[in-house]
Amino acid sequence: MKKRLLIVCCALCSLMACNSKTDTGTTLSGLKKADFDTTVSGKKVALYELKNKNGVEVAITNYGGRIVSIWVPDRNGKFGDIMLAHSSIADYIADQGGNFGALIGRYGNRINQGRFILDGQEYQLPQNNYGHCLHGGDTGFHHRIWDATQPNAQTLVLSCVSPDGEAGFPGTLKTTVTYSLSDDNALQINYEAETDKPTIVNLTNHAYFNLSGDGKTTILDHQLTLNADYYTPVDSTFMTTGEIAPVEGTPMDFRTATAIGARIDNYDFEQLKNGHGYDHNYVLNTQGDISQVAAKVYDPKSGRTLEVYTNEPGIQFYAGNFLDGTVKGKHGIYYPLRSALCLETQHYPDSPNKADWPSVVVRPGEKYHSTCIYKFGAE
Repeated sequence: MKKRLLIVCCALCSLMACNSKTDTGTTLSGLKKADFDTTVSGKKVALYELKNKNGVEVAITNYGGRIVSIWVPDRNGKFGDIMLAHSSIADYIADQGGNFGALIGRYGNRINQGRFILDGQEYQLPQNNYGHCLHGGDTGFHHRIWDATQPNAQTLVLSCVSPDGEAGFPGTLKTTVTYSLSDDNALQINYEAETDKPTIVNLTNHAYFNLSGDGKTTILDHQLTLNADYYTPVDSTFMTTGEIAPVEGTPMDFRTATAIGARIDNYDFEQLKNGHGYDHNYVLNTQGDISQVAAKVYDPKSGRTLEVYTNEPGIQFYAGNFLDGTVKGKHGIYYPLRSALCLETQHYPDSPNKADWPSVVVRPGEKYHSTCIYKFGAE
């Protein structure tokens, strides 16, 4: 009897130890949660996990609202992490120029020379990229410590208040971003914001995807489909020219599934030369209909797929042209050129200075709302 009791006690102790390790140790993707459990600028930072019934896991930190890992199966049911990112808050802080998985605001993409006029008043924003304001400047939302609540295992709610005049933007902006993971393996990001003065808002996420699950490889064999007949060309400083150009007959055409690497080095085509490859906003045919597929990516090796849905008029396709093998990411991997792609749902770059483009102005009493859905599968 004593021997049986001893065996039961040992088994219980072992089970408790396993549960403790699961709750406080590592994510399914191998991230150490302790490496995110810290304080930055006097605010608590942590790593939050969303999990569904299929074993899919999304890990997010409230430091910059960053998606750190997405753990999904391939065609054979083997799970892998398809996100390029860092392994700790210390690494994110050290890589101040990196936007891996970041929540971007107040204005995603570029504003020409950081200047715009709203209701007759000119505003000057930080100039941090070829003289332009990129992603809200170097003090944008991607460096903010967001207030976080997790109402259930599949939802994370982040919120912040950006004061009037921060980074030159008018109005006190109250922003809430909700990440939710569904049981059909879709990560939905809902953005909401309200202001007390007329302002401009364009929020997005800068997730870096490599569907193979191997950050040492490129995404040049990934097949991309973009539901867009037009795109917005850029000059040599990545600023939109104001033109809306057709993709037909050019290397910009992804209306049918095409390997990303098939034409990316065709620098005889000026737009690929200007962008150092693909780094362009596409004008979606979906016209805000979130039930239509805006973009699809397929990795022929793993069979993994990514579908993108959004109510936004545009999507920025970036092919990792500035990854150069010097940035050390998760698990000590140095990410090579074009080892990831980004599909950032958005209004068009420099919209505040393009009167005939969809407006990004939000006024008191109005609510800004944007939705992006990243749905994962396998074929």
